[in-house]
Amino acid sequence: MVSASGRRVSQKKEKMMKKVRVSVIWGIMLYILVLGMSGCNQPGETSAEGARRHQRYMSISKQEMLQDADKLMLTDEPSKLTDKRMP
Repeated sequence: MVSASGRRVSQKKEKMMKKVRVSVIWGIMLYILVLGMSGCNQPGETSAEGARRHQRYMSISKQEMLQDADKLMLTDEPSKLTDKRMP
């Protein structure tokens, strides 16, 4: 048999756990809402800043691709046959 005080304690635990669950659910919903409002852009970023960031990424990607092509064609280092660098 469970005493009356034991029931009260378990009821208090259940109420507390319910409050915790509700708080966690509200926290997750708030996080999703904030994340959805910010979208893919960084918070506080203007369209001009976004365009500059994309342009910078494209420039860096192009430079890396050219470096990879130079390594593939072995033009990234001076030839072993001469001390002069190839154009």
